[in-house]
This record gives sequence, structure tokens and C-alpha cells, in this order.
Amino acid sequence: MKGRATPMDAGEVHAELRPLLFSIAYRMLGSVAEAEDVVQDAYLRWQRALAAGTQVASPKAYLTAVTTRLAIDQLRAARTRRESYVGPWLPEPLVAGTEADVAEHAEMADSLSMAFLVLLETLSPVERAVFLLREVFEYGYDEIAQIVGKSEVNCRQIFARARRAVEASRPRFEPSRDQRDELARRFFAAAQGGDMDALLELLTADASFVGDGGGRAQAFPEPLAGRERIARVMVGLFRRGVTLGASIRPAEVNGMPGAVALDPEGKVINVFVLEIADGQVQTVRSVVNPDKLGHLGPVSDLARLPQGGDAPPG
Repeated sequence: MKGRATPMDAGEVHAELRPLLFSIAYRMLGSVAEAEDVVQDAYLRWQRALAAGTQVASPKAYLTAVTTRLAIDQLRAARTRRESYVGPWLPEPLVAGTEADVAEHAEMADSLSMAFLVLLETLSPVERAVFLLREVFEYGYDEIAQIVGKSEVNCRQIFARARRAVEASRPRFEPSRDQRDELARRFFAAAQGGDMDALLELLTADASFVGDGGGRAQAFPEPLAGRERIARVMVGLFRRGVTLGASIRPAEVNGMPGAVALDPEGKVINVFVLEIADGQVQTVRSVVNPDKLGHLGPVSDLARLPQGGDAPPG
């Protein structure tokens, strides 16, 4: 496509490329809202370039480059905020809403997982971009070099360094989606039923629980470790949920099995996601920060901390 595009052309390009651009931006930023803003900004810049008469031979190449560069800038700015974040930081949960979403996420579930996105936080913004473009989206080094403004040789070096850092701690997941879903069903059923024995059997010995309240909602200030402790926490959370009239809706979260907790009015309390390996639950992650749940619908006040106040973790 060259020169000016008609409104329909522009709309078709936006519809066709938005899933790819969002996928890049979300994996870069770990935020649904910020990723959507970056994609919209990239699209507006493309339209302005066309209106100014810029020759754009490949909308995909142009928009991918702009999206990645904007995400790099956004991530640099976010680093300062995350350094002062209250408690563990987790990405905004990406909940599959349809079977099509589930199928799409299944193709690259590992690169969507919260464990993987948290691991990417150890990389610099440029390292993260180079690693994702090469490892996940299979871009050539020549394309990556143009996008990040580095030489091909430099990009190869950056990728090799980033890959070594990631592979050293890369999480392992149960390969079968059906097995993961069945184990998650049993896990949440045991938590709802207060079945400690079943939970202990389903959890790894070194299981962990990570809650993200961001200082805005009830959450443990540090990750918890040990199957006995995690089992007690899950039973306690679900017992409290029963007294509050909460319910659990199974869901696929970031390509992994999870659940959305809802209050009696159907508002979102928190999102659970399970990381499963070798037939057991390795990590339970819970996003309860209301600022990270708004894209899923109305957010409940049940877990919110009073402004300027404090409350025991939930």
C-alpha cells in the first residue's frame, strides 16, 4: 500500500493488524490498558503520516515499528512507578472471553503466562523488545534492527544475552491443556469444599502464592511459600468468599487455567491464575488490585482497602 489510504483501507488495516500490535504491546508492558493506548497511538501516527503524504509501503512494518518504539518508551517510564509499587507486581490479567480467544491464546500460551511476563521484567526495554520480536513473533534480525534502531549484529548479541537470562529461569508448564484444565477444576473444587487433603495432594512441596493488591486492595505484602501454608490460605479465602456471597467462574487467564471471583452483584473481586507443572499446582497468582481489573467489567469494593487505611490480606 502506498500513498494515501481510503477510510475503508485504513479501517481494514486496523482490524487486520490490531491483534498482532496488541500482542506485542501487551507482552512488552503487561498492561491491557497501556497496550490498547499504545496501539491506538500507533494507528493515529500512521494516519497522520499518510495524510502528510508519506509513502508507506508496508502498513504492517510501519505499525509494528511504531508500536514497539512506543512500548519501549512507555516501559522506561513505567520502570520508575514499578520500583515504588506496593507489594508484588503482576501483569493485568488477560481473560479469554470466547472460544476463539482461547484458541488464539493456546498457540502462544507460554509467552502470555504471568510467570513469563514477570520474568521479562528483568530485561531492559530494548532487550525485551528484541527478545519478543525474535523469540515469540519470529521477526528477522534485519527487521528487528530497523525497529529498535540497532545494527543486526548488535540485535543478535542483545537477543543472545536476553535469551540466556530468560532460559535460566523460564517456567515449565503442563503441556496438555486438557490436563491443566482438569487439575484446575479439582483444585478450585477442593478450595471451595475446604478439602485440605486434596489441596495438599495437588500442590507441589515448594508451591507459592503471589497476590497483587498494589496497596489498593487486601493482599499479602510478600509471596507465600509451602504447600501447607498455601492450602490454608486457599481454604481461608474461599471460606470468606462464601460468607460474602462470592462465586467463582472458571476462565483461561493469560493462556493458563484460572478463575474470576465475583461478588453477589457480579462485580469482579479478583482473578486467580494457576501455573501447573508435572501434574501439580506450582504457583497460585491472584490479581486483586482494582486498577488492574477494570477492563474485565465493574469492580467490586469487597477487597478494596479504605482510603488511607489498612486491612488484613484476603
